[in-house]
Amino acid sequence: MWGGGGAGAARALTLALRRGRAAGALPGAAGDGHADLSFQTGLRGILQDYNWKIQLKSSSTLPVSLTEMKSSMLTAKRPLSTSHSSVDSKEIKKFQLLAHKWWDEEGEYSALHSMNDIRVPFIRDTLLSMSCNYHLGNPLSGVKILDVGCGGGLLSEPLARLGASVTGIDPLEDNIRTADRHKSFDPVLAKRIQYKSSSLEEIVEESMETFDVIVASEVVEHVADLETFIKCCSQVLKPEGSLFITTINKTQLSYVLGIVVAEKIMGIVPEGTHEWEKFVPPEELEHLLESNGFSVKTVNGMLYNPLWGSWSWMESTSLNYAVHAVKSGAQGQSGPTDAPSEMDIQQRSATAGTAGTASDISV
Repeated sequence: MWGGGGAGAARALTLALRRGRAAGALPGAAGDGHADLSFQTGLRGILQDYNWKIQLKSSSTLPVSLTEMKSSMLTAKRPLSTSHSSVDSKEIKKFQLLAHKWWDEEGEYSALHSMNDIRVPFIRDTLLSMSCNYHLGNPLSGVKILDVGCGGGLLSEPLARLGASVTGIDPLEDNIRTADRHKSFDPVLAKRIQYKSSSLEEIVEESMETFDVIVASEVVEHVADLETFIKCCSQVLKPEGSLFITTINKTQLSYVLGIVVAEKIMGIVPEGTHEWEKFVPPEELEHLLESNGFSVKTVNGMLYNPLWGSWSWMESTSLNYAVHAVKSGAQGQSGPTDAPSEMDIQQRSATAGTAGTASDISV
């Protein structure tokens, strides 16, 4: 779990909203149909207020108005990679210095800690809705999960507490050492989680169609070759297996919060941490998934509330969003024939609720 994109945008949103609140320009609540307009109205005032800081950077080519930003964004394209590897060496260098801070709940990864409150139940309940078999207390027992870009294990651990067998991979060895050290404090987790310092491409040959589930949370906006990444996910996932992705949309709002406010104005994170060109629109991600044998089932918008430090679901996908996709079955096979009813889903979620309480999914 690289974690820099979503966390940086969330931290930027926190400071932006606090300043916007003082100016009487708070955005609408989560789910408000005018959320994007409210965000931009408040942020326009923030940008004007900090315009003098921008002028001090004489060598900067940063646009100073939302109109100019939008114009520059239209010409930006995703960087092309010729390495056929999803690992970006520049990204590894960025996050190496933060490898020991994964479990600091008040530090750089605080937004990822709180994201577990919605992403873990989202994964759990989606999987329960697709299965006729589940275990009380350990609803994901028997499920083999690959956590790609696992970082320090912030998502691997709560999934393992739900009974899953988790393999966490990350190309940065320092991240794996941090994850291994933290899981060692819990004998149950030590048995259910295996960490490897590896890229996704490196485990393809040994893990063809091995996993029931793949999670890639706050990862795809950092990979060097997104198409190769998605293709490898398909190769290691079993037929009819599930892929869960959370990432950042490529919008004017994400540019302002993730790049302008977080880096160039406020200096919350080092300049260059984010590359807006690598942010992924849902339409592009869906196209790549479908062209690699996936069927996209769900696309949900996500919103971070900086006042409460919490995440919630929203209709708009203009900033963060989550995707659930299912790999097509083997040739000649169809999906599960006994699709659960809405009542079944609610009953299973309620029964499994003891495994998804705040004490279980918090990190």
